[in-house]
Amino acid sequence: INRVYAAVSFTITTTDDELSKKLEPGAPCVSERLAAMKILAENGIVTGVTLMPVLPFIEDNVENIRQIVTRAHVAGASYIIPSFGMSLRDRQRDYYYDKLDKLFPGLRGAYEKRFGSQYRVPTNNEAELEEVFLELCNHYKITTRIPQFKTERGRQIPLFN
Repeated sequence: INRVYAAVSFTITTTDDELSKKLEPGAPCVSERLAAMKILAENGIVTGVTLMPVLPFIEDNVENIRQIVTRAHVAGASYIIPSFGMSLRDRQRDYYYDKLDKLFPGLRGAYEKRFGSQYRVPTNNEAELEEVFLELCNHYKITTRIPQFKTERGRQIPLFN
């Protein structure tokens, strides 16, 4: 798949397999995603993470962000695209709150109190998470966007900037 250029993104919002099974019941657990990322990266495919949504009160802690960036680095990620929070449209909100009631009893009240009917639902500590995230990305030389490619003398090459 890398004859010209390919970038494969994996959605990862936690490194906890049990939590990922709760939040994404139809998706492969996060350890399997990281293993697949490592195989692709070792074979020259540009890989990265879409770190979104980060769910308030569930995934918005510094240790979770540290684990994601560190494990993505070990798996060969070139980039991580974050969004610290989520959005809740009207019907989406009802569905999400129903799932909160089933999976995390009592948490719905915290959402209603903190966010009301807001469309944008940021993490409770967005600035702190972003600071830790950027510091680790700088340390591991991981960019915060998908590397682009350009044509050089008729040949396409990836640009990592």
